[in-house]
Amino acid sequence: MAEFLGIDTSNYTTSVSVYNDDTNAVFQAKKLLPVKEGALGLRQSDAVFHHTVQLPMMFDELFSERNFDISAVGVSVSPRDEEGSYMPCFLAGVSSAKAISNVNNIPLYTFSHQAGHIAAALYSSDSMDLIDKEFIAFHLSGGTTEALLVKPDKEKIFKISLVAKTLDLKAGQAIDRVGVMMGLQFPCGKELDKFASDSNKEYKIKPTMKGADCCLSGLENKCAKMIENGDKKEDIAKYCITYISRALEEMTKSLINEYGNLPLVYAGGVMSNSIISRDFSERFSGRFAKPEFSSDNAAGISILTAIMEKRK
Repeated sequence: MAEFLGIDTSNYTTSVSVYNDDTNAVFQAKKLLPVKEGALGLRQSDAVFHHTVQLPMMFDELFSERNFDISAVGVSVSPRDEEGSYMPCFLAGVSSAKAISNVNNIPLYTFSHQAGHIAAALYSSDSMDLIDKEFIAFHLSGGTTEALLVKPDKEKIFKISLVAKTLDLKAGQAIDRVGVMMGLQFPCGKELDKFASDSNKEYKIKPTMKGADCCLSGLENKCAKMIENGDKKEDIAKYCITYISRALEEMTKSLINEYGNLPLVYAGGVMSNSIISRDFSERFSGRFAKPEFSSDNAAGISILTAIMEKRK
């Protein structure tokens, strides 16, 4: 039996996971980083501290389920697979992964946080067949709103090229800023989704686009005016989600025109939104991860670790 450990310490969540290659089962434990009420995130120094505190707790929780026989360990070391991509919060995971590798004399593999998101989405949507194929992946989260052309790669598993992005505010940033203005707890995605689902309003929105790239800053300003005017929280949430959905729709259409009908995979915390996932699954046959695999998690890292160990 081969089992593989994955570690991910993002700017939002402490996460550890074990993937069983024989049963295709994923076990994971994760915990959001604590953010003060009304705040819009953490300083990197605070994120590193909280990961240092929470990682042992997550290992305790994960390994209390059963005794795993770990063959290799993988860890996210950077936000993206590009030169200069760096955030200190990943150092906490790297430190633990290196210690585990050395003490147990097992291989250590490194990946980007973005690659982990893509792998988790493929696994959760029963799309692992795309590992060896070309596809387009959308990664929408608090720190990223990007469309990526993904090709197979012998060394890194994925060769990821940026093909479209937001030119200003990230989708997750917009959701969190609007949510905090509404008095919701950061991160605000789940609560905003619930409010939006209770609205009967229908909005016709034409997002600002520059080619396949989108602009989302107008969304924050519009929602601020709606709050000032006393609009219902449900309607403000619906407008926010609809705006992001329409921008994503324009990005998707533009990339289909350019690259043809490649498979479409939607990853990242924003993609756990029920309205967006339902709409794009129906209209574009988009492949979405389940919510527990959409938000930041180490599952994709453990799966990528298994693939790398197999190839070795």
